[in-house]
Amino acid sequence: MILDYITWAVEPELFKLGPLSVRWYGLLWAVGIWLALMIVQKLYKNENLPENWLDKLFVYAVLGTIIGARIGHCLFYDPEYYLANPIEILYIWHGGLASHGGAFGIMAAMYLYNKNVTKKGYIWTFDRLVIGVAIAGASIRLGNLMNSEIYGDVTTMPWGFIFVNDPHGDGLPHHPTQIYEILYCLVAFALTWWLYWKKQAYKRTGLIFGTFLIIVFLTRFLLEFIKLNQEEFEASMILNMGQILSLPFIIWGIWLVYRSFKSKPVSELK
Repeated sequence: MILDYITWAVEPELFKLGPLSVRWYGLLWAVGIWLALMIVQKLYKNENLPENWLDKLFVYAVLGTIIGARIGHCLFYDPEYYLANPIEILYIWHGGLASHGGAFGIMAAMYLYNKNVTKKGYIWTFDRLVIGVAIAGASIRLGNLMNSEIYGDVTTMPWGFIFVNDPHGDGLPHHPTQIYEILYCLVAFALTWWLYWKKQAYKRTGLIFGTFLIIVFLTRFLLEFIKLNQEEFEASMILNMGQILSLPFIIWGIWLVYRSFKSKPVSELK
C-alpha cells in the first residue's frame, strides 16, 4: 500500500488576535451560512421574490439553527448536566452543537418565517432553503474535521486518519466520517440543485425537501454504525441517539416524495 494511514495534525485554532481566538470550526460555520445565503438568493431571484424575504430568511435561519443546535446538544447528549447547570447552555464557546438540534431549530424558525413573512407554505420554504443547507452542512462537517472530532471506528483502510490533536484520541487510524458526511452533503446539493433547475421540481411541493431529507438522514443513519458514540450512555443502545433522531426525518422525506408525485404540480393548479 502507498499509505497505511493519514496523520491528521491540523490545529483547530486558525489564529489569535489578542485574547480573541479564531477557530476553523467557527469560520467554516460562517462560510457555510454565507454560501447557503448566496444559493438561496439565486433561487429567490429566479422566482422574482421580494428582496426583503431573503434578509428575513437569513435572520430566522441563522438564529434557529444555532439556538437549536446548542439546545439539542445539551438536551440530547447530556441532559442531566445541563438541566442542573442551565446557565451553561449559553456557553457556546465551550463547544457542543448537534446537527439534529439544528434541524429541529430551523424547522421551528421556518414555521415562524412562513407565518410572519411569506405565507406561501411551510414546505415551500424548505424546497428552496435545503439546497443551500446542503452546502452549509458540508462546510460544517469540514469544521468537524479541522477540530479532529466526531469521527469513526478504528479502521485498517489506507485512508484511515490518526487524529493527533484529539485530546481523547488513542493514536490509531479511524474512519474519517467527517469526509464521508461532506460527500453526502455535496451529493444532496448536486441532486437538489439539478432537480430545481433542470426539472423545475419546486413546482411539486415537497419533492426537493423530501429528497434532501432521504439523502442526508438515511446516509447519516447508516454512517452511525461506523462512528464512535458521542456519549457513554449510547454504548448500551441498539441504535444510538443520532440514528434515533434520524428516523423521523427519513420517514418524513419518503412521505414528502410520495405525496409530491401523487399531487398536481403547482403550475397546473388553478
